[in-house]
Amino acid sequence: MAVDQPYRLGRGPQCDMPVPWDRYIARTHCEVSFDGTLLQVNQLPTAHNPVFLEGQASAEFQVPIGGQFVIGDTVFRLHSSRIDPDSSADQPIEEVTFDRQELQRIRFLNADKQIEVLTHLPEVIWGARTDEELNHRLVNLVLAGVVEAEAVAVVQFTDDDQIEVSHWDRRNEAAGGIRPSGRLVSDALKKRRNSVLHIWERQVGRGDTEYTVAGDFDWAFCTPVQEARSKPWGIYVAGQMNPSIQSNGSERSHLEANVKFAELVAEIISSVKRLNTPERRQAGLRQFFAPPILSALGDDLNTELLEPRECDVTVMFCDLRGFSQQAEGAAGDLIGLLNRVSQALGVMTLHILRHGGVTGDFQGDAALGFWGWPIDSDDSTLAACRAALGIRKAFSQTYQQSNHPLANFQMGIGIAHGRAVAGKIGTSEQVKVTVFGPVVNLASRLEGMTSQLRVPIIMDEKTANLVRERMNPSEGRARRLAKVLPFGLETPVLVSELVPPESDCPELTTQHLQQYDQGVDCFIAGDWEKAYQCLHTMPATDRAQDFLTMLIAQQNRVAPSDWDGVVTLANK
Repeated sequence: MAVDQPYRLGRGPQCDMPVPWDRYIARTHCEVSFDGTLLQVNQLPTAHNPVFLEGQASAEFQVPIGGQFVIGDTVFRLHSSRIDPDSSADQPIEEVTFDRQELQRIRFLNADKQIEVLTHLPEVIWGARTDEELNHRLVNLVLAGVVEAEAVAVVQFTDDDQIEVSHWDRRNEAAGGIRPSGRLVSDALKKRRNSVLHIWERQVGRGDTEYTVAGDFDWAFCTPVQEARSKPWGIYVAGQMNPSIQSNGSERSHLEANVKFAELVAEIISSVKRLNTPERRQAGLRQFFAPPILSALGDDLNTELLEPRECDVTVMFCDLRGFSQQAEGAAGDLIGLLNRVSQALGVMTLHILRHGGVTGDFQGDAALGFWGWPIDSDDSTLAACRAALGIRKAFSQTYQQSNHPLANFQMGIGIAHGRAVAGKIGTSEQVKVTVFGPVVNLASRLEGMTSQLRVPIIMDEKTANLVRERMNPSEGRARRLAKVLPFGLETPVLVSELVPPESDCPELTTQHLQQYDQGVDCFIAGDWEKAYQCLHTMPATDRAQDFLTMLIAQQNRVAPSDWDGVVTLANK
């Protein structure tokens, strides 16, 4: 019991301590709490039958460790979960330690039953969300597999080197508690680190019931579960000698076979849990991080690296174009459309992770990726650009393939670089990573501009400068588009297009891009006639020129008298 934690005791299943077998106990009979020394018991007004302490009805009282109280036909005893490992009361008349070689020579005597039980072990391990739930399931499984066992417990050493019972159960629920042998647990978990079997001599009529530890066990064994970076813990199994087995002299063989079964259970749990911690952690994180980042973080993940912190990041927003129109036409097959959208988002995620990025939230038919956290890299911005170009290429290749799931889908991408806060957020049950700050909002606005400026990928000035300075033209190129004031923002942004290499986009040569940059410079400077001439040198298939040439034409190729070089966007 947790200290100072109130528990409801009663016959109803809603109680913390249900006692469904006793009809004299109310659905909610009393409330109990333990302060570390005494158990406080308070009978509730709704309970009609009395609670007895030392033969006297009492509605409110305290019970010391070792004491008991009675409701109806049920006796409630308070046992300490701590055990003295040096007690002389549990000295066995025979002690057997099992090493691996000896266990290999032992034969299973109830193989069919125990194999059937073992088939449920994966469900026991993977289905347990907490150690407490695992202990509960494990005790029940071992009771089912060791038919001679009267009681099973999960025992462990605490941080202050005390032995405690994490969970226990008995085949006969009315038989009372179980107090494992401290000597046996200490020998198995600390001294020998192997399974140890103790056999005690039962002496009928002996007053010292502690001599057989719980007073009704002839034997017990403890099997350690070997786990790195864990407090020593193991499985404790106890029972009585079966007279029919004793009569033919095979009791020792049965006990050894049961020890072997417990060893097999412990070995499987140990192997799974050793892998489970890093694998479960990485499985939860793998959806967000690229393999190189996971590799750099290592199996022994330092979660401090994932705590939110301010850093320089490059953020990419990627939105799916054509979704709304296709949703209208696919009203009869929305599941099919959803599957296509999922595949499209999968393409985006694939390229984000392939180029070392971190995937953030999906927002409808849009994906968020960012670089520069949790591990900084001088190549982060260029990696984001490579991912964007990869996404553009993938959608371009499938756009006109009528039988392809991504047919008629296009994308718009916005990329921005700057300071932001990035890190993991959430609870122990559900965790995700995210990034927030002005740069995230800017990347989203840039993505929204792609339809207005008629290009697939738009970058802010910082990103474009890095592309011009450090990206090989065989990977990607940049061309200026305009200086704009995004809707809802107060600071103008010089935006550029991220253009594929000439090998993938031969219609736009290096000379074309130089001419376009000159045209944009003239447009910003107010020389709209020269700008118009430069922009009109672009091939007819290039849609980017349409945005500026339409503005210039509307003003008869003459900049307004109050022209400041900035195009104000009226909407997102």
